[in-house]
Amino acid sequence: MIITQFRKFTPFNMVLLVVLGLLYCFWMFVRLPAESGAQLVEPGMLLPFGQNVVFPLDSRLNLIITLLLTILQALYLNRVMNKYNFFGKPGFLVALMYLTLASLAHSFLVLTPSLICNFIFIRILDKLIGIYHRENAMSTMFDLGLLVALGSLVYFPFAAMLLSVWIGLRLFRPFHWREWAAPLLGFLSVYFLLWVFYLWNDQADQFAAFWTPLIDPTLPAFNPNLQVYLVWVPVLLIMILFLNVLRQNIFKRIVHIRKIVQLLLVMLLISLAAIFLDPDKETSHFLLAVPTLSIYAAYYFHYAATKWFYESVYVILLLLIVIFQFI
Repeated sequence: MIITQFRKFTPFNMVLLVVLGLLYCFWMFVRLPAESGAQLVEPGMLLPFGQNVVFPLDSRLNLIITLLLTILQALYLNRVMNKYNFFGKPGFLVALMYLTLASLAHSFLVLTPSLICNFIFIRILDKLIGIYHRENAMSTMFDLGLLVALGSLVYFPFAAMLLSVWIGLRLFRPFHWREWAAPLLGFLSVYFLLWVFYLWNDQADQFAAFWTPLIDPTLPAFNPNLQVYLVWVPVLLIMILFLNVLRQNIFKRIVHIRKIVQLLLVMLLISLAAIFLDPDKETSHFLLAVPTLSIYAAYYFHYAATKWFYESVYVILLLLIVIFQFI
């Protein structure tokens, strides 16, 4: 079955990953209109250039590029978790769950700024986990501030990830004020250079547009959609099962693994709360939660013992995704 196969660390799973990706987006590929637009950066990023922020793109090409990026992100995240031996032995469960959860909603299957930011999200996660064994983390923390700032230029709510950098620093290292200042300096460096660019183009007064969401955060409005809620029910069940498995296994693992679990929770909560920085964003925002949710889901499937049950849970999730593609 699928879960049993992806528990193995074999290159054949990459082929299966592509097949599943095609399955998840097949019907979308068939029924998409001929052309659509893709907004790949925040509007303020292109303001000095006087360009339209929506790039015309063939819908099917849009879907294919999205699928390729999603598979690359799945493999990248899988590599990061295998590198730090998060599950005790290597496998492809993280890649499988990332691809699956990144196919839950129609808005996840097209190019969006939040999809682009997931590459930066995974890179930040990789660097944060790695500081645990470093003697000096100042350069790494500065780089993390740069990454968060670059991500916020693509998708402004990503700026909230600066909090996860500081909390990750608190989890993995003793307090050192220079290491805490480095991410802020890296973050501000990018925005200072951007401000200089605005000033050079006589548009310095427009620079404040980046910061207005922070001044007045408001509650986002979502349109109730039974389909969206139903497809997330198996995900909620998997998270409940994960908590039970985590309770049974967490104290059997080394301290570093426990701290990674805590860091993932922090990054998940911040990625969900970040939508308050811009309540006009669509449900594609929740793609930022997919990396952490996929790792938690993979943790459950890695340690689950009752084969017929965990295989059934995944098949139900798979069928719901495919069925709702036709609705």
